[in-house]
Amino acid sequence: MKFLSIRRCANVSFVFSLAAIFTSVSFAQYGSSTQQQSPADKSGASAQGPPAPAPPKLNPKEEADYKGLVTLPENDRTTPDKKIQLGQQFLEKYPGSRYEESVYNQLVTAYYAKQDWNNFYASADKVIAIDSDDVDVLTVVGLVIPHLYSKDDPDADKKLDKAESYEKHAIEVIPALQKPDNLSDGQFAQAKAGKLAQAHSALGLVYFRMQDFGDSVKELQLAMIGDDTPDPTDLFALGVGLQQLKRNSEAADAFAKCAQIPGGLQDRCKQSADQAQSAR
Repeated sequence: MKFLSIRRCANVSFVFSLAAIFTSVSFAQYGSSTQQQSPADKSGASAQGPPAPAPPKLNPKEEADYKGLVTLPENDRTTPDKKIQLGQQFLEKYPGSRYEESVYNQLVTAYYAKQDWNNFYASADKVIAIDSDDVDVLTVVGLVIPHLYSKDDPDADKKLDKAESYEKHAIEVIPALQKPDNLSDGQFAQAKAGKLAQAHSALGLVYFRMQDFGDSVKELQLAMIGDDTPDPTDLFALGVGLQQLKRNSEAADAFAKCAQIPGGLQDRCKQSADQAQSAR
């Protein structure tokens, strides 16, 4: 089971950019349904009807092709291209496969890594059409949108609304996810907490782009609870939001934490921390 997980970064001109995707746990590969099985479901029979039909026989070739796709090494720079090739071939060879959602998830990660945003969004839409509760895609799409935001985009407001809707829904779905057998209770709790933090982070950035600084600050603070290594982009946006709310002492603290993290925002955060200190 893998989660899609991405780190956020931003440059000094305040244009957010995206780092490479890292694959950890993806709910789609093992199922992300929030529904509990009834005893009738587990036995394959219903007290009020005939036994459920036997599941279709597995296709050994389909199983092998799927395994070949999902076991590609994540640290190989050629993997995204291979995933796209194998994923598209799989979907053509096995229409309606029980692995369809997971394969589209693989394509989402591959197009993300290549920053092919048109195909990224198209693949993500396919996943959501299959499963509107797929938290991997809900969170990653809702995070990409505010990072790629441009006020000159005629659909900018519509995209932000979509990102807001996706992240709100993810926050609703994540607590009800079922634990897969291959994770301990502790691992599953940690995985869900990480995914929930990602959703709050993305929602905070969405509200930041909307200039709703009150809600942005609330969401970004939720994203950082218990996080010893907060993302500099989140810290910078938090600092700006707090400044807008005239909470300069808290803003200075956020900028100071951001200034301690090497990267494109470090100098900008040092300057902003000094300004916020002066305004206290």
